[in-house]
Amino acid sequence: MRQPGTLLPLIHDWPRPGYNPNQSRRPNCARLRLAPATAGQLSLRPLAQASGPSPALCWSAGAGAAAGAVPALLPAATMSCAALLGPRGSRLLGAAARPPRWSRRRSAGCEPPAGAAVRIGCASGFWGDTAAAVPQLLYGGKLDFLVFDYLSEITMSLLTAARARSPVLGYTPDFVTTAMAPYIKDIHRKGVRVISNAGGINPLACAAALQDVAKKADVDLKIAVVAGDDLMSEKENLKGAGITDLESGKPFPENIHSMNVYLGARPISRALDLGADIVVTGRCVDSGIVLGPLIHSFGWNRDEYDLLAAGSLAGHLIECGAQCTGGIFTDWHTVPDWHNIGFPVVECSSEGDFILSKPPDTGGLISFGTVAEQLVYELGNPQRYLLPDVTCDFSQVSITEIPGFDGGAVKVCGAKGSPPSTFYKVNATYLDGFRATAVCPVGGPKAVQKGKRTAEGILQRTRLIFSQLGYEDYSAVNIQILGSEDTYGPHARRSIDGGPREAVIWLAVHHKQKEAVEIFSREIAPAGTGMAPGLTGIVGGRPRVSPVLKPFFFYYPKRNVQIDLFLNGQHVEIFEEDLTFTSDEVVPFDPPKISSELKDLPSGPHTYRLEDLAYTRSGDKGNSANIGVIARHPLYYPYLKKTLTAQALENYFQHLLEREKPEQQLVTRYELPGIHGLNFVLKNSLGGGGIASLRSDPQGKALGQMLLDFQIKNVPDLKSLIE
Repeated sequence: MRQPGTLLPLIHDWPRPGYNPNQSRRPNCARLRLAPATAGQLSLRPLAQASGPSPALCWSAGAGAAAGAVPALLPAATMSCAALLGPRGSRLLGAAARPPRWSRRRSAGCEPPAGAAVRIGCASGFWGDTAAAVPQLLYGGKLDFLVFDYLSEITMSLLTAARARSPVLGYTPDFVTTAMAPYIKDIHRKGVRVISNAGGINPLACAAALQDVAKKADVDLKIAVVAGDDLMSEKENLKGAGITDLESGKPFPENIHSMNVYLGARPISRALDLGADIVVTGRCVDSGIVLGPLIHSFGWNRDEYDLLAAGSLAGHLIECGAQCTGGIFTDWHTVPDWHNIGFPVVECSSEGDFILSKPPDTGGLISFGTVAEQLVYELGNPQRYLLPDVTCDFSQVSITEIPGFDGGAVKVCGAKGSPPSTFYKVNATYLDGFRATAVCPVGGPKAVQKGKRTAEGILQRTRLIFSQLGYEDYSAVNIQILGSEDTYGPHARRSIDGGPREAVIWLAVHHKQKEAVEIFSREIAPAGTGMAPGLTGIVGGRPRVSPVLKPFFFYYPKRNVQIDLFLNGQHVEIFEEDLTFTSDEVVPFDPPKISSELKDLPSGPHTYRLEDLAYTRSGDKGNSANIGVIARHPLYYPYLKKTLTAQALENYFQHLLEREKPEQQLVTRYELPGIHGLNFVLKNSLGGGGIASLRSDPQGKALGQMLLDFQIKNVPDLKSLIE
């Protein structure tokens, strides 16, 4: 209970005149002071009379009154305020019992009552995610907010190409037709508010399509758009500004196709403040679609960095949907009912702690391992996770399993924050020729050899045609025979008796001219009659020729970006970022030194596969991949730190790394002691990454799986230590 003299918000009459949610403070609520009273009594007196009539508020609790009881004479409009005076209930994560839910939309209060929680579910982790997630979360998630994450660098490239074909395209239509249209009446009836970055390159067109759906369903919804991430109007000004790519250092391209800023969470929060039922954004940081509702709900200030980091962590964990509820888990065989896998729900408190769970009676699994894997997904330096609203330190985050939840639940805490930069990150794309990929199954004895010779024969024939027609050679080619473990390089297991009798040809090419790639596309089918026996077909038919839109990343000053907010198609205001709480201080990274305790670790005769001791997960950012490794038990962690050095991983994946300079170090290791984890960033490891890569794994999804066979040698019997 707060002591006499403590300020409390008056629940009715919010917001007060002059309230500006853009200011870095909480709403200017009318306030009450607990005046000194005799034992067993509380007296509430207004500090300042709010504008307009307000019911008198005075309650005297005599001796013996039940703690926290609300007397019948208290006006209904002020009951939640009186609830604040009762003994504070158990914290959100202190017990399996859940705190009351709260939504600013349903409450007249400017701040949630103590112990209240906001529930947010994520129904999409990418463009093309399952349609089963929406009804599962809508009817079983008990949500305040439903969020959808659709965008990646690859998706932005695809949407850019779509808008080039038609000005009404450039957003993800699945959001409108599949996710929202069938359920829009129930979303409205339940009062669930929706936030999505489905706007892609064209958020206004997405909102207009959504408005048509709402009109046909006869529901009145306020649909907001956050715009301003598109920087194409600045293209000419940027060409001579000396901008270089953050990864490669290459100069600003001439043929820029798109430029989009990664906006933050506060414009989303402001749109919700304006009463939006649905908020559609273009490019924003993925975690922002969760942090935005939390800022709106709890009034977190711009300088409450730990809270902003906690909200960003909640977003980071659920933004990829089922990836934190058992999807792509190392121990996949332990995850039940993939067909009905549960999608994630975070239940967040105003103090930043949260529980991650999923709807009851769904498949999947939430455990330390499934959530820890998602924590390291697409992570760089865990101590400097740069976002527009906060710089996060996730290195000391802890994940604790909570018993008693159907399908599992975890408590997550420990995120720390510091001021964000004065710059936004920008994802640009530029046209760099054309590509096509042929995928052809081949069967019979010596399938691998037949596949390789077929691919080489197709390239020889098309090069002959190129020379006859005056075309240059290919810019790049990639031959892989899937089934032969080509991607494993020197770690491949060589089969006996001629190898597998089934294989798949993966033949991808890149050329500056579209006509040359069209020649390649036409010359695949003739291999079925004029080359190796056993070629059974072409997956997907004749290979499709598509433009290559390569990513280009750079920083851009926040002060130069104008963010516009629209409501039901009308421009309502310009959102201005407050740069007061920002910092561009450069923090150097010093790789941790091997401590004496690691040097003195006991050795032994045993060898373990990494999978016996750890979980792994890998992801991508541009042409870099990351691999997170989490110890299955804290006692294994020192041995992982000692053995899995940056140099060890560079040696292991040398066949995938493209070194620009002989002495260049391409692997960096970071530590996450909070989850007993390591994170490795592998530069130049994806053959260009995304659409630009000709590899079968352009996003590094399998790198973590490949690392599971890494051998931890000369160690004692580690399993006996924990048994």
